[in-house]
Amino acid sequence: MPQGSSHRVVVIVDHGSNPFELGVATELFGLRRPELGREWYEFGLCTPDPSVRMHSGFFTLTGVAGLEEADRADTLIVPNRPDPETPPSPAVLDAVRRAEQRGARLVSFCTGAFTLAAAGVLDGRRATTHWRWERTFRRLHPEVELLPDVLFVDDGNVLTAAGSAAALDLGLHLIRRDHGAEVANAVSRRLVFTAHRDGGQRQFIDQPVPVVADTSLAPLLEWVRARLGGPLTVADIAAHAAVSQATLHRRFQAELGTTPLAWLTAERVAMACRLLERGEVRLETIARNCGLGTAANLRIQLKRTTGLTPSDYRRRFALRSVG
Repeated sequence: MPQGSSHRVVVIVDHGSNPFELGVATELFGLRRPELGREWYEFGLCTPDPSVRMHSGFFTLTGVAGLEEADRADTLIVPNRPDPETPPSPAVLDAVRRAEQRGARLVSFCTGAFTLAAAGVLDGRRATTHWRWERTFRRLHPEVELLPDVLFVDDGNVLTAAGSAAALDLGLHLIRRDHGAEVANAVSRRLVFTAHRDGGQRQFIDQPVPVVADTSLAPLLEWVRARLGGPLTVADIAAHAAVSQATLHRRFQAELGTTPLAWLTAERVAMACRLLERGEVRLETIARNCGLGTAANLRIQLKRTTGLTPSDYRRRFALRSVG
């Protein structure tokens, strides 16, 4: 999303939609954020009927636009399904197909992947949904390459998130894609939410909340973050934690759903992104300060993570002001 341009995010709310995902979209894309010093998203809701009853009848949504609003969306967030085996209304599916045909970005949270699949826009693509619905999804939509054990999948202009909380991860990923790492970090701080969970991390982890606080990886992660510019290896991290590398690997998988090396590389790339956004132009300096070694490795890792070269990334996300 080029700075200074307007990007409209529209959420389709259908009968039975979950209020949590609607709240996530509103918080991330709908609230004004003047402290960021840049134009934010335009945001709107639309429904297939004048009155839509939310999940479990918690409340009824009225007074919003009809589905014609979806035709104005640059990013369209499709409705999730209280019963994924019940197909969405033809009107909703038509709105999704029109959005795809004109090149809009399509996003689903949780069982919203069923809506995208029913519209045919996931055929031959990678996608995810809540782990609980893996078998149902595979049965109904065998033409989709389902990745059932990740937080979210970015497949270009179609992005899908797993369970409800993963909607926050995917939403912050979209902000990072549109505005850069520094802005995404600023938004996550406002939310008091972890700044970055990579989409490849697992949906279901063995120990989401440690029973004993002192056993958490949090102190170790902070120790590593303070030393990213040094010649830090997984063996060094394991030694500091006084555990074997195999034990460290198991702890990372249990608490973070990723490997120590993947986490370390992601942290280094994120730091490189922030330095590029702040105007640093010397790639060797950035690579050295982030522990990526050489400018060549920086280019490779940044391209792999963001799809952009360092110069393209700097041009796109150079900061004016972030509060």
